[in-house]
Amino acid sequence: RTVLKGGVALQTGEIIDCAVLSMEKLEAFLAAEIDRVKSEGALFSLHMKATMMKVSDPILFGAAVRVFFKPVLDKHGAALDAAGVDFNNGFGDLVAKLETMADRAAIEATIAETMSMRPDLAMVNSDKGITNLHVPSDVIIDASMPAMIREGGKMWNAEGATQDAVAVIPDRSYAGVYQATIDFCKANGALDPATMGSVPNVGLMAQKAEEYGSHDKTFQMAAAGRVEVVTTGGDVLMHQDVSKGDVFRMCQVKDAPIQDWVKLAVTRARATGDPAVFWLDANRAHDAQLIAKVVAYLPQHDTDGLELHILAPTEATTFSLERIVKGLNTISVTGNVLRDYLTDLFPILEVGTSAKMLSIVPLMNGGGLFETGAGGSAPKHVQQLVSENYLRWDSLGEFMALVPSLEHIASSTDNAQAQVLADALDDATIRFLDEDKSPTRRLGGIDNRGSHFYLALFWAEALATQTQEPALADAAKPFAEALRSQEAAIVEELIAVQGSNVDLGGYYRPDANKCSAVMRPSQTFNATLAGWQ
Repeated sequence: RTVLKGGVALQTGEIIDCAVLSMEKLEAFLAAEIDRVKSEGALFSLHMKATMMKVSDPILFGAAVRVFFKPVLDKHGAALDAAGVDFNNGFGDLVAKLETMADRAAIEATIAETMSMRPDLAMVNSDKGITNLHVPSDVIIDASMPAMIREGGKMWNAEGATQDAVAVIPDRSYAGVYQATIDFCKANGALDPATMGSVPNVGLMAQKAEEYGSHDKTFQMAAAGRVEVVTTGGDVLMHQDVSKGDVFRMCQVKDAPIQDWVKLAVTRARATGDPAVFWLDANRAHDAQLIAKVVAYLPQHDTDGLELHILAPTEATTFSLERIVKGLNTISVTGNVLRDYLTDLFPILEVGTSAKMLSIVPLMNGGGLFETGAGGSAPKHVQQLVSENYLRWDSLGEFMALVPSLEHIASSTDNAQAQVLADALDDATIRFLDEDKSPTRRLGGIDNRGSHFYLALFWAEALATQTQEPALADAAKPFAEALRSQEAAIVEELIAVQGSNVDLGGYYRPDANKCSAVMRPSQTFNATLAGWQ
């Protein structure tokens, strides 16, 4: 017997479940899809979330790379093993290690031959030849799938043009959400941002809930056998029969977060008058347990007059989309993964990005989490900053998140000045939108740094003209006047640095001083800030 993990603590009322993914069935599925995509003349694209499912998804990604390049492994497997190639890190791991391999030419020839037999791959970067299978974290499902749907089912090919693509998602629990969205858009056309409704979310995420908290309980099987979940007394609670290579995962979700989740759903439904839909599938064991708790906890709240539903994710998707096209809002009440997926899906379908969207998460102990989506675009923005000293990231969502943060402080601490700051920032954000001070699409216009300058200017001017807090107005007025008088010089200095590469001192752990120098290139702006402080 091998102990995979011991000492897993449980609380009263907690849900715990386990599942296993068959590697044999996964590989058969992938092989069949590769053949189908080839016959249809479409691009092959794999959509996962290795950035969050950081144990299981790289394994699944590696399986896709191995199946796609099976002839290469069959012919050169020993050489690849000797070089330490790990396909769980993507096809890019082989590309990187080819340079030092003695039989590089032969391997490259087999790769080329294999590629000619396979469907074309969707590209992450057509100019640099980076495919969908190069790096597990390059294609993030909650960003890539909505963008693909919005583009009519197309992705970029090797020539830098869009082409019909088939999205392969090895996750039957959630893939149906995207299929339902595609089916709806095929039948009803594109959504109209001017008239469509929205799908705000109440997510079950506290205390490492569900799959996003399962990393330390996810394992790839080294041999065939049985995985058992055993109590300290020796009783077997659950078990899964496994084969070598299978992926076993155990999830937990505590009772207190579930109760709070149900309460928040009822609260939002009462506050908005919109229907609240619990996205739960009675045929999925984990969801069945959640449904039982939802049914038990709803009577503890006043639900008279509220429209509440429990629907499987595919049905909930269609229900929400049918309301969206009528301009109606629908509250999605979901687990942790769908919280992540849906807060990208609907904003991206609407405006092309989730970076401009605000997420407000009340915390169980009275605090709040105020955040914006990244839409999976942050790595590309960093790459562009390093290569061109141009940061296209739009911070509008962050500006919006600051408003409820300040409002939360104002209400929880009875701080009148915090409320004035929030109101002024709200006015500044409206002006920011009216004057379109988001980063431009190309070099030569303002980027993220210019956006921050204009927000500072508009916020200072709003504070200087408000009358509720004269002390704040007096403090802000000289700063606002200085920024306004130096606007042209500051913008010129911010734009002048564009076009050359920069050194941040690292990607995951950049150098703080180097980052500060890159992000604050206007000496005029810096001097004005220093003088005001």
